[in-house]
Amino acid sequence: MNLEEPQSILIVDDHPLFRKGVIQLIQAVPEFRFVGEAASGKEGIALARSLQPDMILLDLNMKDMNGVEVLKTLKDEGLDSRIIMLTVSDHAEDLMAALQAGADGYLLKDMEPEDLMQQLGEAARGKITISERLTQLLMASLREKDRPSGPAEAGLTEQESRILEHLVEGKSNKLIARDMGIAEGTVKVHVKHLLKKLNLRSRVEAAVWADRSRRQAKP
Repeated sequence: MNLEEPQSILIVDDHPLFRKGVIQLIQAVPEFRFVGEAASGKEGIALARSLQPDMILLDLNMKDMNGVEVLKTLKDEGLDSRIIMLTVSDHAEDLMAALQAGADGYLLKDMEPEDLMQQLGEAARGKITISERLTQLLMASLREKDRPSGPAEAGLTEQESRILEHLVEGKSNKLIARDMGIAEGTVKVHVKHLLKKLNLRSRVEAAVWADRSRRQAKP
């Protein structure tokens, strides 16, 4: 994967055997560094606060807290970790709820081990990671609603269009702010405005929509 530094990873999942399996996969890859595991949502929140990992693998359905609740708590606190949902649920409502709460990816537990590690490598580089069949589900959902066909029709400003391109690359607000030479708070405001214009509720939806509209515009 050729990452500059090993990416620290925290796993939050209430299934011990699954955690151990994923930990073994992570420890076999030099580009990753396993730093902790939690068997519950509350424990996961506490560890995330103390460890500040680069990435968190978060289960959706846990006994004490729903993964989306954990996700919202961590995002509301401004945690800079990339949070990837790793779950058995392929229901559209679970996918949309996670993305709208700010998930940086949504992967299914039935993936082949090598595919999972490849996706985590992509996530570490700042890419959006969604299991392939769920990407098709998301695209279908976006087609069902009345939306502009492209940035121009949506009335996006030049700045909003530039930020949308950064979202397609899966960049965080902090990275976008650094690349564009503007304040992180300014990026947040622009993201909020462009989502409203596109009638979307999450950054990942915006990225998928922008990528699809760009492909359709090609001759």
